[in-house]
Amino acid sequence: MEYFVQQLINGLTLGSIYGLIAIGYTMVYGIIGMINFAHGDIFMIGAFIALAMFLILTSVLGFAFLPVVLLIVLIVSMVFTSAWGWTVERLAYRPLRGSFRLAPLITAIGMSILLQNFVRVSQGARVKPLPPQIQGGVTLFEGNTQTGAIVVQLSYMQLIIIVTTVVLMAGFTLLINKTALGRAQRACEQDRKMAALLGVNVDRTISLTFVMGAALAAVAGFMFLLLYGVIDFYIGFLAGIKAFTAAVLGGIGSLPGAMLGGLLIGLIEVFWSGYFTVEYKDVAAFSILAIVLIFLPSGLLGKPEVEKV
Repeated sequence: MEYFVQQLINGLTLGSIYGLIAIGYTMVYGIIGMINFAHGDIFMIGAFIALAMFLILTSVLGFAFLPVVLLIVLIVSMVFTSAWGWTVERLAYRPLRGSFRLAPLITAIGMSILLQNFVRVSQGARVKPLPPQIQGGVTLFEGNTQTGAIVVQLSYMQLIIIVTTVVLMAGFTLLINKTALGRAQRACEQDRKMAALLGVNVDRTISLTFVMGAALAAVAGFMFLLLYGVIDFYIGFLAGIKAFTAAVLGGIGSLPGAMLGGLLIGLIEVFWSGYFTVEYKDVAAFSILAIVLIFLPSGLLGKPEVEKV
């Protein structure tokens, strides 16, 4: 039981990161019907910006008060990563918006490769380490197993990740449902031409959607850096594929579905690694995705597409 609870905490932590990245996929798909395969690499760039800013503040400028340092790093990472997201949309996707459906998809894959290699060349291919910054945790309970005593602990870092994810999810739900930008996004999702006729600035709405997705990816990259302490140029591809899987599993186009899918992918990976073998955790995640899509083609919370005639 103790081992199960510890793996549950680990799975929720990993799933929260996947969910934040998956929201970016599902928001873009909901509005323009395009899979932004470069989104995982935006997450990777967010992690690198966070690491660079942290080292500048602590090593160069001599800041020592950790909460202030982390807050500045988070804000700067979100701002610069959002700028990257806007640039990718403006240069690579907007000119192809009226083109055939495969063109943006091919461009997205090309942008992913471009961003990966840009970071590899500019930052090097070696992993970049960061010593643990937030240590300690809360001991929930202890127990004994056949292999010895086991302590179920919720680390402060895991607690921060889970709480941050819940707060951001609640904030984005309110933003989509209660604000003028949210109404514009939902209008563009329903019918972009009609939204434009009614006075909605479609280009601006789509650009802001990319910016919001990139900001969430920056938060995920920052938390990934603090949790694992190592990053490289390839983490964006792997995390992006997992987050895309999460978005499809939960129902592409659904914000709660993206978060639910992220949590499920995280739990599947962690439980499979803990109880079976770590080599096949990806196989387990993709197999469960295939099984779910056989019975629920729109995902767990997705709505079936209705063709307009």
